[in-house]
Amino acid sequence: MPPAPSTVAKVWTVTELTASIRRALESSIGQVCVEGEVSNYRLQGNSGHQYFSLKDPRSQVSCVWFAARSGSGRSVTLTDGMAVQVRGTLTVYEARGQYQINVQSVTAGGTGILQAKFEALKQRLASEGLFERDRKRVIPRYAQTVALVTSPSGAAVQDMLHVMSRRAPWVRILVYPARVQGEGAAEEVASAINFLNEASGKTLPPIDVIIAGRGGGSIEDLWAFNEEVVARAIYHSAIPVVSAVGHETDFTIADFVADQRAPTPSAAAEMVTPDGEDLARHIRSQGERMEGLLRGQLRRWAQRVELLEKSALFREPRNRLAEAAQRLDGFSDQLERGLRECLRAFGQRIEGLSARVRSHRPDQVLAIKRQEIRELEGRLGRTTEDGLRLARQGLERLSELLVLLSPEATLQRGYSITLNGEGKVLSSVDGVPEGTMLTTRLRDGTLKSEVREVGAKVVERS
Repeated sequence: MPPAPSTVAKVWTVTELTASIRRALESSIGQVCVEGEVSNYRLQGNSGHQYFSLKDPRSQVSCVWFAARSGSGRSVTLTDGMAVQVRGTLTVYEARGQYQINVQSVTAGGTGILQAKFEALKQRLASEGLFERDRKRVIPRYAQTVALVTSPSGAAVQDMLHVMSRRAPWVRILVYPARVQGEGAAEEVASAINFLNEASGKTLPPIDVIIAGRGGGSIEDLWAFNEEVVARAIYHSAIPVVSAVGHETDFTIADFVADQRAPTPSAAAEMVTPDGEDLARHIRSQGERMEGLLRGQLRRWAQRVELLEKSALFREPRNRLAEAAQRLDGFSDQLERGLRECLRAFGQRIEGLSARVRSHRPDQVLAIKRQEIRELEGRLGRTTEDGLRLARQGLERLSELLVLLSPEATLQRGYSITLNGEGKVLSSVDGVPEGTMLTTRLRDGTLKSEVREVGAKVVERS
């Protein structure tokens, strides 16, 4: 059957239809005064025109405020979330077929619906103690596992991964994907924080810190982090939480509850990871400090050996010499054990760091550190051996000197030693009366004698 004839009297072009709608709106409605909340505000830098949406909980309308239309209302500074009354003409932007209000004046109407909700929730949670500084925990300086609660497709997660992999490639990073904008986003963020607390150390590795955040946006975009469910999840978290929402000028309820607020997601990544270069410098500094302590101990032991050498002269030389040698052996054993313990502790520390970074290709850094340790071990070994060798040589020279100067050596050279009855060596006739019994030690034996006369003649009887 042939198609039925059309009942449309005229075929319109798009331009004609749009122009007709514009004329109808302007003639039937024309001037309007509309109250609502500013959203998606944008200032055109070159022209000075201002574009924004005016909305309420159910609807929104586009608005344009041309720079040429100056007036008293032009002094109002528009921001997202601001409640205003707009006066202007309802018309159609024909290029897009979109109806809009050409604004003539704006009157501020309050802080805005979202801003009012923000302030009300902030005051209520503050009164409950959720923002108290005393309950906030310090973020671990050397976190091993960091969990990110954010959108897996946003720029924020890429920025955080880049910063952490550059600063501390050994840190384990867990990404829990969650919507951070729109309906249901707040519930997903809160659920992610709760899950990470339950799974930490069980189905997941122990988590040291959680970063919850996203990139910048309008107040509507960031609103998920102003919801009470997110605030309470952060408050009840057993794991420290860093809030990283938007830019430095953006503040959310999550920022006030979190243990630490970061101005940006990248700044949060820097907060929870140490700088690998600073850590390497710290390890080198500790190694140099340990080497200095060992050298100082060696000097103190050498001084003690020197004092022992000096105090042993002419007092039981053989016993003192044996005692000094025994102490020196003890010092040597103690030094070797101390060196082994220090080197083993230092090696364990390096090996611990090596195990943490092994999966992130730190081969060159570890090879350099191992070479430095081997060189340090060799230097300490050589220093110890040289010190002990010099100490033993000094003791040997001292022993030879003591033998040379000992009383036995004097007797071997043809001299004798005379002792009184009390066993004291006589060096003068003074104080030796007649009748005193004397003992004379010679090279091959002793003589007993009695003093008959002092001074003029001495008679000895064997």
